[in-house]
Amino acid sequence: QVFLSTRRGAWIFSRVGDQGYPIDTIITTRTNAFLKKLLSQSMVSNFVEKQLNARFDHSHYGLKPKHRVLDQHPTINDDLPNRIISGRVLVKPNIQEFTETSAIFEDGTREDIDAVVFATGYSFSFPFLEGCVKVVKNQIPLYKFIFPPDLEKPTLAFIGLIQPLGAIMPISELQCRWATRVFKGLNKLPPRHYMETDIKQKREAMAKQYVKSQRHTIQVDYIPYMDELACQVGVKPNLLTLFLTDPKLALEVAFGPCTPYQYRLRGPGKWAGAREAILTQRQRIIK
Repeated sequence: QVFLSTRRGAWIFSRVGDQGYPIDTIITTRTNAFLKKLLSQSMVSNFVEKQLNARFDHSHYGLKPKHRVLDQHPTINDDLPNRIISGRVLVKPNIQEFTETSAIFEDGTREDIDAVVFATGYSFSFPFLEGCVKVVKNQIPLYKFIFPPDLEKPTLAFIGLIQPLGAIMPISELQCRWATRVFKGLNKLPPRHYMETDIKQKREAMAKQYVKSQRHTIQVDYIPYMDELACQVGVKPNLLTLFLTDPKLALEVAFGPCTPYQYRLRGPGKWAGAREAILTQRQRIIK
């Protein structure tokens, strides 16, 4: 028997979306990013929560949190609802205390247990870089989550130290493209005060949007953050130009999955096969 103890519940996303496509290829589009920016967070939350509860009502499964769906990093799990409804997983509230052989929960119930798995996340630190960066409660002052702002020369970059609402590897690759250009002197970082202001603004934005937790200190939205990096490198796709010169491609860039090919259409590192890759990506996903 498995018991799942949760402090604040969670909204559960499935990996498989409409028509069997991976859920991120449906969610991660420029159109959705635009609508999320245009509409209020409450309106977007209402829509997403309705979709998630259509699959299974979170309140019936003891999983419904008090916070809204956009207030916490999502949980992706296809098996959990089946395990709960079959009784193989029993949802319990937060743990109050442990005894030698059991766990006592905040609702007063007690269960005998053999093993405990703490799925509480991670605390990161860089003790070998104490002179360069200081981590406090998983908060690290990095410009665009990459560069320490107070180094004399930009010779250090942190790659992949983020928690994106989307894939991490394409972001890491674009971070590398920018970092190598900075190292080579092809791109310049702004003055220190500008970088520190940007760091502060991002920290305040995260604190405003997400539930207070050490889990939500390096959070980024996939497309806005990728576009931020792309602007630094000079590879952000220009939708207006595309609609005027290549409407077929523009439609797929605007409404299709935002894959890394979009950042190979122009600028440094341009790839001649990017257009064809974008136009055929949906067919190749399901083959």
